[in-house]
Amino acid sequence: MRITEHVHPVARMITAAWGIVLCFALSPGIVRAETCKVAVAANFTAPAREIAALYEKQSGDKLELSFGATGQLYALIAQSAPYDVLLSADADHPIQAEKAGLAVAGSRYTYAIGKLALWSRDPALVDEDGKVLALDKFKHLAIADPRLAPYGAAAIETMRKMGVLDQDKPKFVTGTSISQAYQFVQTGNAELGFVALSQVKLAKPGSLWIVPQSMYPPLIQQAVLLKTGTDNTAAKGFLAFLKSDAARAVILKYGYGP
Repeated sequence: MRITEHVHPVARMITAAWGIVLCFALSPGIVRAETCKVAVAANFTAPAREIAALYEKQSGDKLELSFGATGQLYALIAQSAPYDVLLSADADHPIQAEKAGLAVAGSRYTYAIGKLALWSRDPALVDEDGKVLALDKFKHLAIADPRLAPYGAAAIETMRKMGVLDQDKPKFVTGTSISQAYQFVQTGNAELGFVALSQVKLAKPGSLWIVPQSMYPPLIQQAVLLKTGTDNTAAKGFLAFLKSDAARAVILKYGYGP
């Protein structure tokens, strides 16, 4: 006896659609885009956005960037925030992440050497040697919180070496990150401030002192793959792309050391 099964046309369409989906899902030749969540030190905001756009265009993956002071970002990561990659403003926090089991061992590397700058929108205020810090020419000096931001710690060390720390401390306007320190100067809430060179490298004219790197411990900025991103191909792809010539060109454009 022959049994004939009658299938409703709509059911046939649904079955066919699922068949197509399964074919794509099981095909080894199909590369599927992924999303990667990246915690980025505030000083690296502009170059990170440019590099992310280049990577997304090349790979088809999506990067979700979150910016903040390195100390703040690390605290979130330690509290299980779902970041896949950390681009730190120092080497200390990525090393801590490895020791704490929050990062993938062997994935850490230096992606940039940061540079500190003293900047003002006033073209005549900051001299080429930073001597303005010892003069009574300003009421407010912007700085990032040295407990959270490596660039803030570098600024403190610079003023200590110059012998002006105690003199200038009452004038501090402290931001939670180097981005906020920059905003204080940009908006006129501080006449001058210590910022990342990358923030003002391509800015409109003002006055600028690039602090000699002998004045503060090296700002060795390291990247690391976090445990959350262990199986995330976009996270691994982005970390690899950060070493590419295209990414390096962007990093150098913003004034970072190689």
